[in-house]
Amino acid sequence: QVQLVESGGGLVQAGGSLRLSCTASGRTYTFSTYAMGWFRQAPGKQREFVATITRSASTYYADSVKGRFTISRDNAKNTVALQMNSLKPEDTAVYYCALYRTPYYRGSNPDNFGSWGQGTQVTVSS
Repeated sequence: QVQLVESGGGLVQAGGSLRLSCTASGRTYTFSTYAMGWFRQAPGKQREFVATITRSASTYYADSVKGRFTISRDNAKNTVALQMNSLKPEDTAVYYCALYRTPYYRGSNPDNFGSWGQGTQVTVSS
């Protein structure tokens, strides 16, 4: 079992930046083998995909964040980060990191991720 803990959320003005971090603990010897992802959920909305980084460091982004957000991973530290620039009020949400269920990446459907963090709040004021 892997436990995921997010950090780095907060309140920022529109146009600002935040860097989220997610640290894995527990069975981390498998961390580098699996894709990691970031999702977000705004009040009254469904959880939505933000970004994924595979075990080979290929990255995928939602259209809404492409060019503004960057996902990265440090397998030696069992961490994955999300650098968020040019933030907009519509980026306001609880952000979750997640670990893929299998070593083989098959897309960003939330059902493909087996372990989730507790979430960190990001609020962007206008």
